[in-house]
Amino acid sequence: MDAHAQELKKEFDATMDARRELGPEYEAALVDSFVEKVDTQVRRRLAEERLAAARGDGRGHSAATGDGNFGERFGFAIITLVLAIPLSAVAVAQARLPGLIVAWAGIVGVNFIHAARLRRGTRDSLD
Repeated sequence: MDAHAQELKKEFDATMDARRELGPEYEAALVDSFVEKVDTQVRRRLAEERLAAARGDGRGHSAATGDGNFGERFGFAIITLVLAIPLSAVAVAQARLPGLIVAWAGIVGVNFIHAARLRRGTRDSLD
């Protein structure tokens, strides 16, 4: 596990501990705070990858995959998975299995639409 992942795991553990201590009424604020931290980490990592790619040292994922949207796809996937945790918990608490199915259908749908938009944008830029 790299330093970025370890830092995010610590942040997530701290957020979950705070949620247990403060209760569900503060859940939305805690989730927002955690998502901001994840977003900051993703942006920092993207900046590092772009800098590495600009320097030409071959460590940039975009150059390795041949896809300039790797960072955006990765960041979006991380954010949706992070948000899936509280969404799943709320869905199960409110509507049990049908709620969980609806929540995950929404998560999958949002990711599908985002991926399709990126594919269309990549195709348009190649034309």
